[in-house]
Amino acid sequence: MGEGARSRLHSRIFHYVYGVLHDPVYREKYALNLKRDFPRIPLYKDFWQWADWGKALMDLHIGYESVEPWKLKRTDVTDEKAKQAGQAPKPMLKANKEAGLIVLDSETTLAGVPPEAWNYRLGNRSALEWILDQYKKSKPKDPTIREKFDTYRFADYKEKVIDLLARVTRVSVETQRIVEEMKKAQR
Repeated sequence: MGEGARSRLHSRIFHYVYGVLHDPVYREKYALNLKRDFPRIPLYKDFWQWADWGKALMDLHIGYESVEPWKLKRTDVTDEKAKQAGQAPKPMLKANKEAGLIVLDSETTLAGVPPEAWNYRLGNRSALEWILDQYKKSKPKDPTIREKFDTYRFADYKEKVIDLLARVTRVSVETQRIVEEMKKAQR
């Protein structure tokens, strides 16, 4: 086997493993083992299909910054109180899963988040909720640090966060589509 063929085979094996590790049936069946031991990877009948799913997932997850953003509906309503006080809108960064909304601040709301986007989870929360948590402001406990170095303003990152949320919505929906296909597969 030539070096190129060997390299392609290694890639396909890696994609296969990535796919299997996202298999909801596998994750449920071996949930306890996965918490305390290295995963044992089964050899499914259709290796190449699982490798294709793994490659598609890996491309989505690694290339999340370049995927087509999901078309979220942005609504901006001026926060007159903040405007009169010469302040930026008050950051909120809250999700309403049932309504498919993300409230970014006292002026901006994103609508049209599909229900399946909330199902793609990173640990114990959805990828979208993880992003919202990362951009919430937290006050340093030390008063000196708070006074001299607490310069974070959500308004400085707002447009970047909106773009990121749209892209991660796409990644979440596509991931869930692939995972649903996996559920139907022969094992």
